[in-house]
Amino acid sequence: MIKRQTVDGIRKMKVAGERIPMLTVYDYPSALIAERAGIPMLLVGDSAGMVVHGYDTTLPMTVDDMILHAKMVTRASRSALVVVDLPFMSYATVPDAISSARRVMQEGGGQAIKLEGGQEILPMVHRLTAMGVPVMGHLGLTPQAQHQIGLKVQAREASAARQLLDDALALEQAGAFAIVLEVVPAPLAEVITKRLSIPVIGIGAGPHCDGEVQVWHDILGLYDNKTPRHAKRFAEIGAAIEKTVREYAEDVRAGAFPTSAQSASMPLDTLNEVLKADC
Repeated sequence: MIKRQTVDGIRKMKVAGERIPMLTVYDYPSALIAERAGIPMLLVGDSAGMVVHGYDTTLPMTVDDMILHAKMVTRASRSALVVVDLPFMSYATVPDAISSARRVMQEGGGQAIKLEGGQEILPMVHRLTAMGVPVMGHLGLTPQAQHQIGLKVQAREASAARQLLDDALALEQAGAFAIVLEVVPAPLAEVITKRLSIPVIGIGAGPHCDGEVQVWHDILGLYDNKTPRHAKRFAEIGAAIEKTVREYAEDVRAGAFPTSAQSASMPLDTLNEVLKADC
């Protein structure tokens, strides 16, 4: 029987010094492949708003959207811990957070949720974890706040770096089982990783975090636009898909596909009967 990864199992990976690969996926086929590849933790990210829905930001994503994507991922996943983002303003108050987390876990099937922010979300983290909801924090570049903080490296100055460390410690104290650090200086990420007893998952935060999270479309090169600095294109699947689609279209236009051999046959007697009936 396949056993699903747990929050405790993720914590033990840090204790054992085992690096934690995490991948952001949004649908059944990507989750199925990630599952077969042995990824222990999957994130159903609200970044789906940009890479799947075509929005300019993550902000238009709703709880219903996240539930839809979570359902697709959890249908495919049997062993990974599936973490689901709560979208913009869906956890503005403690009651909001409880309602959103309940729906994402009951309807979407997620096993944990992720919230962006520091001191301002501590009441939500306290309450949710007290009720048995595993919560992952997210600090640094928090895309839901991009209109306020910008899409740039965070916590470069001493005061901001100190605040980020304080926020990370506070989230751990509030009950978060792990934290994502996005686009922060590598030396700061290393300090935070060493100070916290919970796993720290980096993205654009250097090589010293306990693990790394990347977006499915980025590592596969599915889009031909510029790859984020913090990402690595491990393949050029987008170019391969485009080449395949072009070849398909060319074969159809040239009459080379489909062929009779690829079609169902019919006995000549049966066809003659059809033609007689038509007359």
